[in-house]
Amino acid sequence: MQFLNRSLAYTVVAVVALAAVGESSVAAPAKLTIVHFNDLDRMEEKGGRGGVARLGALIKAERERADNLLVTFGGDAISPSLLSAFDKGAHMIDLLNRLDLSAMVLGNHEFDFGPAVTRQRISEATFPVLGANNRDEDGEIIDGAQASIMVGVNGFKVGILGLTTASTAVKSKPGNVAFLPVVDVAAQQARRLRDAGAHLVIALAHTDADEDAALLAQGAVDMLLSGDDHFLRIHYDGKALFAESGAQANRVTVIELNLDWNEKRGRKRFVWSPAFRVIDTANVAPDPELAAATDAYLHRLSQELDIKIGSTRTELDSRRVTVRSGEAAIGNLIADAMRLAANADAALTNGGGIRANRIYAPDTVLTRRDILSELPFGNKTIVIEATGREVVAALEHGLAAIGTRSGRFPHISGLEVTYDPGRPPGSRVITVVRNGRHLDPDQTLALATNDFLGNGGDGYRMFKGKRRIIDAYAGTLMATQVIRHITTRGTVAPRIDGRLRAVNR
Repeated sequence: MQFLNRSLAYTVVAVVALAAVGESSVAAPAKLTIVHFNDLDRMEEKGGRGGVARLGALIKAERERADNLLVTFGGDAISPSLLSAFDKGAHMIDLLNRLDLSAMVLGNHEFDFGPAVTRQRISEATFPVLGANNRDEDGEIIDGAQASIMVGVNGFKVGILGLTTASTAVKSKPGNVAFLPVVDVAAQQARRLRDAGAHLVIALAHTDADEDAALLAQGAVDMLLSGDDHFLRIHYDGKALFAESGAQANRVTVIELNLDWNEKRGRKRFVWSPAFRVIDTANVAPDPELAAATDAYLHRLSQELDIKIGSTRTELDSRRVTVRSGEAAIGNLIADAMRLAANADAALTNGGGIRANRIYAPDTVLTRRDILSELPFGNKTIVIEATGREVVAALEHGLAAIGTRSGRFPHISGLEVTYDPGRPPGSRVITVVRNGRHLDPDQTLALATNDFLGNGGDGYRMFKGKRRIIDAYAGTLMATQVIRHITTRGTVAPRIDGRLRAVNR
């Protein structure tokens, strides 16, 4: 499969044939198999499942048995992995190229290193990269990507359009790239594909659950193959199909479609029907060539990361549910390291930036790998001037989404906060104390945070545009600060100490 010409990004008229069968006025019945996966940023398997080598073997097996095969990837590849901290995701594009994808949609993590890197990674891909709703400063889709493709299946035409969650604007670092509402763009692109002769229209989307629901309710597309939420879900109501395959290729969805015609009152109408299989890749033997390629990358990574830096006397819990719902010892460790390294009055970072999803038992020896696993985004610590009032606003924002495990949940240093999660969002902070005194709303603080939040990421808009005492150019990687914090002490013992205390009253 090849890229469509850039000039066809908005009006698709070309068809890439899956089977060497000429189109006729009425196509013969056909079968189409779709292998769909999403959110694959980890190249290696974990716990005996997932990873590129097992996924590649699964795709190869399906290709051998299918008359016509599409392989669709729902986005999020170039970040946040360990090796991406060094090569900004180039290894993942190399490995994805070996899978012979039919199409990939841009996920929010494709923008984590800024739009220049996004463009570079797109240019390295040998498969179509879709993203109909992103617009650069010139109002164009980002260089190298395209809105949609059309594929031919034994005379039938299948249109595939790409959608990226609008929240990429706050979840990542897209620079001047903006993201139009997915529902509006889906309607526009679906209409263009049908006008170009598409019998079946598929949205390949990296969209959150609310956007998924809106797209399905709209009814512009026949199928929604999604990503972003890491859910394993399949739904078909007789009209529209929805599928999302979890994450990391632990499980992969295979959809088998029958494409046919139904004749009624002398008129033929296109009809389709699906069947589903969910494959646990624990039951798939890894492809040897892809396993060797992955091992070569892992060896390179080990040389960089497998260096001991110290130990922790206390347990550290970085599981998603822990760091996104309450005070956590590892969050305190990171925030303390940031504040002390930057010589700031206080520090605030987001739980969504803590990523390894594991527990370190007491007396665990820590390595560079551990810290970069926890902080894989390459964020730098900046220091901004913020008033007490703005700090409280930031805390209210961070605490507003308790219960949804939002990545905005705050971890702090230099402050003691009590809050009531039962109150309405925006009114949950009860007290904020610094150095034994209630925080003065008009007091100006030197606040250490990460550059993602400083640019308004995760919705922390109150930080955007604030005077920077230390900006990103002068800042230090958060991971480096944490590594130095542990190395200089040899042993650390972070704990939950009540600096972020939930109460009900």
